[in-house]
Amino acid sequence: QVQLVESGGESVQAGESLRLSCVASGFAFRTATVAWFRQAPGKEREFVAALWRSTGRTYFADSVKGRFTISRDNAKNTVDLQMNSLKPEDTAVYYCEASNTLILSSLRTAQKYAYWGQGTQVTVSS
Repeated sequence: QVQLVESGGESVQAGESLRLSCVASGFAFRTATVAWFRQAPGKEREFVAALWRSTGRTYFADSVKGRFTISRDNAKNTVDLQMNSLKPEDTAVYYCEASNTLILSSLRTAQKYAYWGQGTQVTVSS
């Protein structure tokens, strides 16, 4: 059974940091592209960051570039999102997603990923 379980979301003040974590099971995590997406109320799910499976190259949305980093630990089947200098506009539910068959052109499209978690809420107050 495939599972992606996110944790680490909470309410913080603007300028603070948070680290989200996602634990994966039930599929070949080591060969999967992993990503974080987020969805604010009334908005579509948007790409935040991804780590490409074969090269380990990282990709970020322009809105988080320089503030967020993504990393993985294949020994623990985890993918983390370190979020620094948080802003109120970062408030959203954050989702971990993964896929073993994703093509590069679909990297920033949430619906193209095979697996996703239930999300964790991040709230940033000004």
